[in-house]
Amino acid sequence: MSRVYNFAPGPAMLPEEALATAAAEMLDFGGTGMSVMEMSHRAKGYQAIFDEAAALIRELMGVPEKYTVLLLQGGATGQFAAVPLNLLKTSADYVDSGNFASGAMKQAQAYGTVRCVASSKGDNYDHIPAIDPAQLDPKADYLHITTNNTIFGTRWTSLPETGNVPLVADMSSNILSQPYDVSRFGVIYAGAQKNIGPAGLTVVIVRRDLLGTPSPLCPKILNWTLMDEKGSMLNTPPTYAVYMTGLCMKWLKKQGGVAGIYQVNQEKAKLLYGTLDDSSFYHPTARVSDRSLMNVTFTTPNPELDAQFVKEAAQNGLTNLKGHRLVGGLRASIYNAMPLEGVQALCAFLKKFEMENR
Repeated sequence: MSRVYNFAPGPAMLPEEALATAAAEMLDFGGTGMSVMEMSHRAKGYQAIFDEAAALIRELMGVPEKYTVLLLQGGATGQFAAVPLNLLKTSADYVDSGNFASGAMKQAQAYGTVRCVASSKGDNYDHIPAIDPAQLDPKADYLHITTNNTIFGTRWTSLPETGNVPLVADMSSNILSQPYDVSRFGVIYAGAQKNIGPAGLTVVIVRRDLLGTPSPLCPKILNWTLMDEKGSMLNTPPTYAVYMTGLCMKWLKKQGGVAGIYQVNQEKAKLLYGTLDDSSFYHPTARVSDRSLMNVTFTTPNPELDAQFVKEAAQNGLTNLKGHRLVGGLRASIYNAMPLEGVQALCAFLKKFEMENR
């Protein structure tokens, strides 16, 4: 069977070049006679793999030296607790822009005073809520946002101004897909399984002046200061996921880095949204001003046709287009590794399905 175009929201498509290299090196990496999966994380050879992956992330994102790059486990969900346990002293502000943003806020409430300064929940998260600057606490320990909302298909198109308050961002579903000035943030964290590499790795980028004062309640596994001191190896890291991430970062660098892939991502999104907007059959669910470049959410005229669309699309090699269980409908996740040809194939199927079912 030939490979399909996989529109899954995560774990998602990986670059074929990275997969092919991993396959070729599966039984014998670099003449060692073993797979990377079999290597000790303390071995000199593996340390080189780890260091290269971290260095490539730093290079591709333009991470300043005053930040540490941690390669951890636990997913972004683990960082929902790690953020307050490392940063929350008095109070923190959160923006509720979707399911994962809400989850991060609720987790933080277990550890201290947390305020919701803006929310779009009342509109089923179809947009990024506007922040009234008067609502922000200039003495807050941090302001937390989720830059892209995977389930609802929205993204921040401009970052909030926070003054001296550190901006903390969950970038799980759009990291490395568009340029960001890392110096605007105190902390960036992201699960790997969308744009970085396979599931199991979590990238955490922390400004060093924010290290050193974790809560006494903070467990070692979530303690950024300890992880920084131990080079992310306080415990065994997700060794193979780190290796795969290095391969994916090498591929991304060949695409012109983040700036290069951003141009492709814009082209893919423009094509797909244009096809949906030109139709009276499909209904994009996110407001135009806040549409995600990574997760395109839409519906057909009814749930029965949504289900039929998913089934027939899969028969045509276009898989995982079912919307999230919380909202239903349809969703096409078009992360970095989704080629333009995949979006072109989806657009052709969209037109065909409409003609046959209008």
